[in-house]
Amino acid sequence: MGSWEFAPWESDLDSGVPRADQRSGQYARYVPDLLNGAWLAVSPEVSRHAASVERRTRALNGAGAEGLAAIARFLLRSEAIASSQIEGIAPSAQQVALAELGQSEAVRGISEQAKLVANNMTVVREATTRLVERDAVTVDDIVDLHRSLLPDDPRHHGIRTVQNWIGRSNWSPVGAEFVPPDPARVPALMADLVDYLNSAAHAPLIQAAMVHAQFETIHPFTDGNGRVGRALIHTVLARRGLTEQAVLPVSLVLATLRDRYVDGLSCYRHESAPGSTASAAATNEWLATFIDAAAIAAAQSEQIMTAIAALRDEWAARLGAYRTSIGQRPVPRSDSAAARLLHQLPEAPVVTTATLTRIFGISFPAASAGLDELHQAKILSTKSIERGARVYLAREVLDLITLSERALASTQFDTRVASPNRGVPAVPRASSTDAST
Repeated sequence: MGSWEFAPWESDLDSGVPRADQRSGQYARYVPDLLNGAWLAVSPEVSRHAASVERRTRALNGAGAEGLAAIARFLLRSEAIASSQIEGIAPSAQQVALAELGQSEAVRGISEQAKLVANNMTVVREATTRLVERDAVTVDDIVDLHRSLLPDDPRHHGIRTVQNWIGRSNWSPVGAEFVPPDPARVPALMADLVDYLNSAAHAPLIQAAMVHAQFETIHPFTDGNGRVGRALIHTVLARRGLTEQAVLPVSLVLATLRDRYVDGLSCYRHESAPGSTASAAATNEWLATFIDAAAIAAAQSEQIMTAIAALRDEWAARLGAYRTSIGQRPVPRSDSAAARLLHQLPEAPVVTTATLTRIFGISFPAASAGLDELHQAKILSTKSIERGARVYLAREVLDLITLSERALASTQFDTRVASPNRGVPAVPRASSTDAST
């Protein structure tokens, strides 16, 4: 599906870096075939598996999808980080939720890291939404998405005009793990990529897999390719109607199964003749890797939706018990602030009276009474955010986000079996003795 070409590298370094990084020589860079019109022989096994996962994914758009989408935005917050200045463990879901609230209300004590992540979550969501809503995505749209992801790093903006590479050295492509195509080839390759992205030649999961692998192979930017490539997965799935509301965390699964992910991309970058058995085997290896990740992501999403439903049942029981204890009927009116907020808690786990007034278009006293009722029923807890002001938190939702994030970072997707293999928030204190954490 492609070929390797050799190019010379003439180093102009003679000091200041290790001697190995000063050497000149030849390096091999990959030239992928175009996607449009390419022969793609998807194996029956891969095709059946893709169809099965697509059915499961579409089912995630039913009842409860809005809660899953809300939680997914926190799970994917690492992909909204648009600066290499963010290091170490990502801010907790509570910190980011408070920072989101701080975009419209005064909230003290928010870390700069949490603010940056929250701001970029907003930027990424808006930029990706624009791509989903376009009649036809253009190369300029992807360049704009990249710029949104790296707003403070203009030196990396725009399609690259220099050679880049992955691994080994910052100074020389000689001996690199992978070298993408010559920059002169990138404009045509990107034009072909968006043409394929705008088509429906293959099933949605197959298309998302091919777009992602091709984009990462082209590596059209000098930095931020991984973030854009992951965003394009979500873009394809949403444009094809597979994830109308829910967000499938495929990219997080691929990050957890990094070795298999890298091996799959290496298979994709083969040089076998188009239509040959070897070519089909190599491409199907990558497709199988991607679809397996999607299957795991769907299973994890199903578990999250089940947990959200269980929480809602538990909240309803607590609220009913509280209302009965004060002589009221167990179930509040469906149009009451308490009932409306109870349904929306997975989407808004951190709220204030002002937030509720704005969201529901109700009076301040009604919003205050609704929040106090859920607080008295031990569904919400409170935290001071400014002098004389407090925020209401659905800690069980925030804990669910953390536990889901930890599970998605485990190579067995179960932290009872294998610990997370990347930086994640700590186990919530209230859940520290729970065997499922």
